[in-house]
Amino acid sequence: MMRQDDNDEDVSLFDAEEDSGQKSKKSNLKHPVASFFHLFFRVTAICAYLLCGFWSSSFIACMVTIILLLSCDFWTVKNITGRLMVGLRWWNQVDDNGENHWVLRKQQTGNSESRIFWLGLVVCPVLWVVFFFSTLFSFEIKWLAVVIMGVVLQGANLYGYVRCKAGGKTSLKNMATNYLGRQFSQTGAVTFGVCQIQACQL
Repeated sequence: MMRQDDNDEDVSLFDAEEDSGQKSKKSNLKHPVASFFHLFFRVTAICAYLLCGFWSSSFIACMVTIILLLSCDFWTVKNITGRLMVGLRWWNQVDDNGENHWVLRKQQTGNSESRIFWLGLVVCPVLWVVFFFSTLFSFEIKWLAVVIMGVVLQGANLYGYVRCKAGGKTSLKNMATNYLGRQFSQTGAVTFGVCQIQACQL
């Protein structure tokens, strides 16, 4: 179950600038503070995880610091930077009958901050997944809880915003299938064109 505003327009992922005459305006960040904190907490959490052995010998202090940074990042991205930078908001609520409802809000923004938003939103969870497997295979079990927290918190924001971007009209599986289909069709067209050129040269 999900609710969505009908009057709001769609926000495209990795927006391209539409009007070349407005590039000078859109090149400047409209929300520099939001853009800074969108990356600050998540990048700092990753740096703290990688470098905590150099600045502290206490595992508890490192774990608490990283989890606090991840929590601040989750709250900031979910409640502030998504709304300001790309015009997206999402949350999940439970009604009186105990049913979950996804509430999605979208509005058109069309600014240059969308690339920063989506880049930070996608890359950092991927890094935490890499940390998860490296921790698992190196048998550093004590760090496993911290890494799982990073995957869950940043993955939840990624899932929520991708679902908000899709508008709840299609599942993530269908989105991935359509994307891969477009990529294969484009690759096939390019390959066919190259073969035609080589055949003409022969």
